[in-house]
Amino acid sequence: MSSMIVIGLMSGTSADGVDAAIVDIRGTGHRLAIKLLGHYGRSYTLQLQQRILQMAERGTVAEVCHLHTLLGEVFAKTVLAAITRCGLRPKQVKLIGSHGQTVHHLPDPKVERGVGVIRSTLQVGNPAVIAERTGIPTVSDFRSRDMAAGGEGAPLVPYTHFLVFRNKKAIRWVVNLGGIANVTTLPRGEQLASVQAFDTGPCNMLLDALVTVETNGRMTMDRGGRLAQRGEVHSGLLQWLLAHPYLHRQPPKSTGRELFGELYVQKVLAQSRRRHLSLNNLLATGCQFIAHTIRDAQQWIQNTPGDVVCGGGGVRNARLWAELQKIFDPIPVRTRDKRSLNHFDRCRGIGRFRFGGPSFPLKKKQITIMQYMLTWSDHHMHMSSTSGVYHSIC
Repeated sequence: MSSMIVIGLMSGTSADGVDAAIVDIRGTGHRLAIKLLGHYGRSYTLQLQQRILQMAERGTVAEVCHLHTLLGEVFAKTVLAAITRCGLRPKQVKLIGSHGQTVHHLPDPKVERGVGVIRSTLQVGNPAVIAERTGIPTVSDFRSRDMAAGGEGAPLVPYTHFLVFRNKKAIRWVVNLGGIANVTTLPRGEQLASVQAFDTGPCNMLLDALVTVETNGRMTMDRGGRLAQRGEVHSGLLQWLLAHPYLHRQPPKSTGRELFGELYVQKVLAQSRRRHLSLNNLLATGCQFIAHTIRDAQQWIQNTPGDVVCGGGGVRNARLWAELQKIFDPIPVRTRDKRSLNHFDRCRGIGRFRFGGPSFPLKKKQITIMQYMLTWSDHHMHMSSTSGVYHSIC
């Protein structure tokens, strides 16, 4: 069975950097054999992050156009650095899959006279620039086809969750604690049609924004959840947060800065100031709020999970992690690090996944797998049970 080296690029809603994963892939469909060769992350400068966030809220067409190419250059440099660090040459890499940087996501249908229903999304980071600078064919714009087929355009990665984490005997939830939190529910065995997935609500992007505003930019995150660890949950604010209409919408559903961006953050801060909360208490309440939104996904899911596997930057927030373990107790909550993944691989007994190298964020690898599958396989990766597409599409 011939192998192929591919690279996946991922930049999330937090807009704090881009990650690359280099993967050796053999096979297709449910029987992919995957080996991680290396991974590399490049943080955005604070200035670039601010430009992206400002563009997402109120950018001009000129700024969108400029950043589209600027980020293409940043992504290309990231690819070349990852290749060098892995001891490879560009000509050994067959393909690049680049998600891009989301600047706007409008999944709610809008009716245009004479045209019909419109759903739209926009990711920047020009793939033509990446291909030109690296000499490697580049695939991008993963969300648009899903939306054209009536889907939400998100979440993108339930199929790769299914490939990596499915278990013969147990129902499993896979939770991404990124800028936005989302959950994928995996039934026992190989029941791909029964997989469900949706965005549960805001996560790191909310906590980061609260810290940034309340410290006047001196801090941009609560590193390790240290501030939240010293705070106490305010029940009144928690109930206000949990009343947001999005949280009570039935899936399929997806969200982003359009609902939980700058305007929402200002409303949260106004509620906090009315209650005279310290930043520590505000963040503690935010962490419990996020945990509740994830646990409350159960109302849309028929079966209780046997375990919950978490990834994304939120796993490094000690307060958020503690809240998740508390709210799911006695259900085990685990991280999806290398040791856990290898353990899952031994226990699952389905497919062949080999993970080399240190612990790493999984989502960039999922984009790599998606790019490979879209390019070289006719397997359906977008499903009505996850994004809500009218029909399954490759």
